[in-house]
Amino acid sequence: MISLAGRDILHGWGKFVLTGVGLGLLIGVTLSMAGVYRGMVDDAQALLDNSRADLWVVQKDTLGPYAEPSSLTEDSERPILAMRGVAQAAGVTYLTMQIAHGDNDVRVMVVGAEMGEPGLPGQPTHLISGRQIVRGHYEAVADVKTGFALGDRVKVRRNSYTIVGLTSRMVSSGGDPMLFLSLKDAQAAQFQRDSDAIVRQRARTAANPQLNPPGNPAVAQAVAAIQSGNSNVNAILVTITPDADPDEVAAAIRRWQRLTVYTRAQMEEILVQKLIANSARQIAMFLVILSIVSAAIVAFIIYTMTIGKIREIAVLKLIGTRNRTISWMILQQALGLGLIGFIVGKIAASLWAPFFPKYVLLLPSDSILGFVAVMLICTVASFLAIQAAIKVDPAEAIGG
Repeated sequence: MISLAGRDILHGWGKFVLTGVGLGLLIGVTLSMAGVYRGMVDDAQALLDNSRADLWVVQKDTLGPYAEPSSLTEDSERPILAMRGVAQAAGVTYLTMQIAHGDNDVRVMVVGAEMGEPGLPGQPTHLISGRQIVRGHYEAVADVKTGFALGDRVKVRRNSYTIVGLTSRMVSSGGDPMLFLSLKDAQAAQFQRDSDAIVRQRARTAANPQLNPPGNPAVAQAVAAIQSGNSNVNAILVTITPDADPDEVAAAIRRWQRLTVYTRAQMEEILVQKLIANSARQIAMFLVILSIVSAAIVAFIIYTMTIGKIREIAVLKLIGTRNRTISWMILQQALGLGLIGFIVGKIAASLWAPFFPKYVLLLPSDSILGFVAVMLICTVASFLAIQAAIKVDPAEAIGG
């Protein structure tokens, strides 16, 4: 019967192969969807790895700086740096925006990092060409995914910046490439108001006696400086000493500085379980739908092939062939169809993955699970055809 199944496939090999290719493209989409989810998780982990932080200090009672907005004063860094177990502390800002590049717009995450001392958390890593930012203003480092080149001039808000360095795999949790500026430049881009807003704010301050006491212009100047928000950061990235425990240091900062602090494990949970949770559920739903569609296609094709061989199956029964042998022949054809489909799908997913706008990570473990799932789906899908074959009456072999 193994030879009979093979001969039957060879008899209609064109239809069989084309069906396998069509099924394979569907399987390729399924593998790509799983790769998109894996890529999202990898982007989130890359974001945390590239920040080189052990703790994230953010505004109290927020999930910042990635899942929620967070704002705290830059001078919060100094008392944190003086605490036991803290090795480094640096303020950082994050702002997702569109930047014009040629005739197109590029969506990037603008990161403001302290550049005065090399090796501080938040600074760009994985430099593949160029250099780090050494000037206080108007220099930038970009991820290669932005499409920027060394020497390009990009405009962020009102100022232009020269690309002096290029990095790789510096992305946000959503996969947007990063553009690094000095902290002061990024603060100006994120928090500085335009001229009209400043004029209106000064008018409101002048009209409010409580904010503009007569004969004391210093108070009004201080209020205007606070309202401008130019010294704010979204988070303070902290690295700890080798002998310190992150949970203990985090607890101390929460107690004495009255700020919210997240460890690496807690930040991973926020990014994966909260920030990309809806996307993960959507992808899971698509995978279920694609699996059902794949099973329906295999069941329809195998059933059609079986119904087309009713007389041949009746002849086999007439000469004494067992139902078990006939069922195994049909199952072989279903598994063969699944094997062709998986090979085509794996090749297709590997070929088109680099062209996806989002990072697609195809793991070998997912491919193995995908292969097992395809074989199970083909096995289940063959049951309908097997039931139809078992019900065939041997008398049909000699009937009209």
